[in-house]
Amino acid sequence: MTPTTELIDRRYSDEKAGAVPWTDAEARLAAAEVAWVVTVRPDGRPHATPVVPVFDGGKVYFHTGSTEVKRANLRANPHVLVLAGDTAWDDGFDVAVEGSAVEVTDDTSLRRVAELYRGRWDGRWKLDVRDGAAVSEDSANQIVVFEVTPAKARGHAKGDPFGQTNYGF
Repeated sequence: MTPTTELIDRRYSDEKAGAVPWTDAEARLAAAEVAWVVTVRPDGRPHATPVVPVFDGGKVYFHTGSTEVKRANLRANPHVLVLAGDTAWDDGFDVAVEGSAVEVTDDTSLRRVAELYRGRWDGRWKLDVRDGAAVSEDSANQIVVFEVTPAKARGHAKGDPFGQTNYGF
């Protein structure tokens, strides 16, 4: 999946800025230790929470408890925004991915995601798979894994030069 890549609007980019390749956005997503997931509540208000993401095969994965607000929001409205970046003003690269979050329930995909989580941080993200669900010994709550396929994405290069890249899928 290679999206079109273009500088969005010169008003938001330095004159010497160029579009940042999607491979750089993929690398940023894969390296993110924490990302923010923004969902929409039934009354239209946004709901944002930090998650530990994994990125694989052009898709972003995250998990939550079965009784959490973000799961309820996504069941009512699957549209989601995943944000990976940092708070530095003059350095780094931030990525915003728009898409629809779909619950992952097949054992093969869940095992792949569970394996990816084992490699996160210091290995504390231990998920097992049983009967189409992710489980963790650390949680009394059932875990639900979501997959987000990018429908649209933006990259924000910070520093010299500043630039805003649009990725079209």
